Amino acid sequence: MSEIADRHRRLAAAFTERVEAIPEQRWENPSPCPGWTARDVVGHVIEAGQSYFTLIGQEPPSGPPVDRDPVAAWVAVRDGVQAALEDPDTATTEYDGVFGRMTFENGINQLFCFDLLVHAWDLARATGLDERLDPHEVYAAFEMVKPMDDMLRGSGAFGPKVRPPREADQQTRFLAFLGRTV
Repeated sequence: MSEIADRHRRLAAAFTERVEAIPEQRWENPSPCPGWTARDVVGHVIEAGQSYFTLIGQEPPSGPPVDRDPVAAWVAVRDGVQAALEDPDTATTEYDGVFGRMTFENGINQLFCFDLLVHAWDLARATGLDERLDPHEVYAAFEMVKPMDDMLRGSGAFGPKVRPPREADQQTRFLAFLGRTV
């Protein structure tokens, strides 16, 4: 298995842990993403995962609608992405995306894994679950996005930076950079 497939497996497992732990009555809780509920966050991650298949001309994995069964809907996409990463032909299929030409596995590694990390925190915050993220992944993601500050703000995907407390740890500084209030 490739390093990217292994990374996806780890981050998807952490995301899945939170998805599976959400009590039924908390799916409609507001998330840190303005206008989104916990269910909407999961729906966004599902759609993001499916989009990589569309980019390479393949049928995306699908499960039940996220409104009916968010856990099963997520698991179907998670497993589909993992299987694609473990298939060398699919993993190395190229597409033209927002950041230029890249392979399926590089898109998953650079963009989708970032979503899994950040939105795991969003789900935890929305539903009262454990908010701790893998410190190594936080560091790597923060280093990746720091140089993209202007682009992140211009895309509308992230709000203005929030000033973290002076004694803030790396995770808090990372989330504040993305506009999350911790």
